Amino acid sequence: MSAKQLEPVKHVEIIPASGTEVLIPLNKLKKSPNNARKTPHSEASIEAYAASIAAKGILQNLVVEPELDGEGVATGFYLVTIGEGRRLAQLLRVKRKEIKKTEPIRCVIDTKNDAHEISLDENVTRENMHPADQFEAFRRLAEERGFGAEEIAARFGVTPHVVRQRLRLGAVSPKLIQLYREGNLALDQLMAFAITDDVVRQESVYERLSYDREPSTIRRLLTETHVAATDRRARFVGLEAYIDAGGTILRDLFTEDRGGYLEDVALLDLLVTARLGREADTLRVAEGWKWTEPHLDFPHAHGMRRAYPHPVELSAEDQAALQALQTEFDWLTEEHQTAEELPDEVDARFGQLESQIEQLEAKRQAYDPGDVARGGAFVVLNHDGTVRIERGFIRPEDDKSQPETGQEGAAQGQDEEGDGDHRATRDGEAEDGENEEEDEEQKLSDTLVRDLTAHRTLGLRLNLSEQPDVAIAAVTHALAAQIFYIGANAHVVGIQPVKTDLATHAVGIEDTPAGKEWSDRHANWARQMPRDVGGLWEFVVELDHDSRMALFAHCTALTVNAVKLPFDLRPRALAAAGRLGGAVALDMTGYWRPTVASYLGRVTKATILDAVREGVSEEAAERLSGMKKVEMAAAAEQLLATTDWLPPLLRTPKRDDQARAPDGMQGHEFCSQAAE
Repeated sequence: MSAKQLEPVKHVEIIPASGTEVLIPLNKLKKSPNNARKTPHSEASIEAYAASIAAKGILQNLVVEPELDGEGVATGFYLVTIGEGRRLAQLLRVKRKEIKKTEPIRCVIDTKNDAHEISLDENVTRENMHPADQFEAFRRLAEERGFGAEEIAARFGVTPHVVRQRLRLGAVSPKLIQLYREGNLALDQLMAFAITDDVVRQESVYERLSYDREPSTIRRLLTETHVAATDRRARFVGLEAYIDAGGTILRDLFTEDRGGYLEDVALLDLLVTARLGREADTLRVAEGWKWTEPHLDFPHAHGMRRAYPHPVELSAEDQAALQALQTEFDWLTEEHQTAEELPDEVDARFGQLESQIEQLEAKRQAYDPGDVARGGAFVVLNHDGTVRIERGFIRPEDDKSQPETGQEGAAQGQDEEGDGDHRATRDGEAEDGENEEEDEEQKLSDTLVRDLTAHRTLGLRLNLSEQPDVAIAAVTHALAAQIFYIGANAHVVGIQPVKTDLATHAVGIEDTPAGKEWSDRHANWARQMPRDVGGLWEFVVELDHDSRMALFAHCTALTVNAVKLPFDLRPRALAAAGRLGGAVALDMTGYWRPTVASYLGRVTKATILDAVREGVSEEAAERLSGMKKVEMAAAAEQLLATTDWLPPLLRTPKRDDQARAPDGMQGHEFCSQAAE
């Protein structure tokens, strides 16, 4: 037998005729090198194919050609010309053990057409469904077949959130959908309208739009009667409590809405009022005040005097307890100073110690029992959604219970919180010398009294003009008498402080670190003031020089008003404010930062980019240029947080005459410059 006769007989694969539909095992299918699509399918698209096939099977046959070896003999494998995504989806299902690797796949044999050409044709000549058709089709599935978002998501390989978005878009007014089909509305504008399912409101807002059709404008108009979840009232009550009370929340599925928009504003206000009322009742019972009043905003026009707590010594028991707590706190701090993260139990103990120390420290200040018995407190909702308690206010009618006692304290608006510092006045309790003067006056005519006191006034002026230290004391006394005592009329120097309540111009300014620093500083001075305005002169003159100048500076500072109002006709005053800023070396970076709330969310996109360009770099501004307004403002806040950038209105010009305080400047020089 020859060697040629010993060769094995090759198995010849029978190739079905072109156009034949056959079932081919999955493991016999391969990716075709002639496929025109070179960019790999995304994981998301393969997931979508897999979900669709699992729910409905393969709706479109794969087109394949037989694989041939180098000699042109069929190998038994087939190359997928059209349908590679479906092949990969089935392989994913094999990996998930949903099917076997030999799963039969319906295919059509094509050996007549060029594989590369038909692959290209498949991807080029087809036209995708218009998005609006997809939105409405998803809505039909939900309405006619009762599918929920999760069911639809599973059947089409997308997330439930995407389905909800498409369902919401499908519920937009048909009139607006048609405008979108015709190209008269952009997709981001349609998404803005989809924030609500109120078709009438959607169409009404569309009619109100003018040239400004920014999505942010559309959303603002659609939610102008709602309350954002970030609003202080919503944060105070809590979304869960609001929902439990029957409130509804409007959610924006297309942007970061930070909790949505509360639709029932009346219910929200009712819940806020009720909770503030409970807080006020609890405070009155716990601390014994005669009254407590809940307020959404601080009542700046209260017209009451304010009493402040006075320092008291801790009892021996409290002092010992405080020392023990502080010792343990210091030991724990030293023990864990190198730890990157504290154990839960240690962190909890730190919290307990801080709370107990704070409670004991609070006992170092106490209100006079009489002030508590006739006074009250305001329970106010802060701009951050927390409760602020302002204590020690005494109504005029309750002050009348004290003989010869007038109202005291700063007139409303004495500081940014308008919490009115108030001290009692007893002008009827005159000194012995004053009584003798009154007896002498009764023997003289009014004309003669005026004549003599005019001469005395002239003498006071002459002598005072030669004694600057006494002049400072007199001015300080006059300012303090009017700032810390209402209706006292106890000052002889004709200087009247004019105070501007900054809280009426900048919402939330009292809650800023600078606002709280000013309030604490003012309260510290108020606590030191004598209860009787008759003792104020002695209080002022007995202060050491530095303390007296500090009080003078504080009272003077309270009268500064550099607020620029629309149509403000005081350019010279504002110019003087600029010079004053230079004289005190004002650096607003210590008091203000550019955030979305304070600036970036309230200016145009162009202004945001200018700020980033100036504060960071041209490249950083370029990276932000394609963003939407909300995202741009948030990104700009992060970029500017590490810089000292300020808007021009807050910058202090660095001029020679403003580089330092006017210690070496003659008074008339500074005043003449300020008047220019």
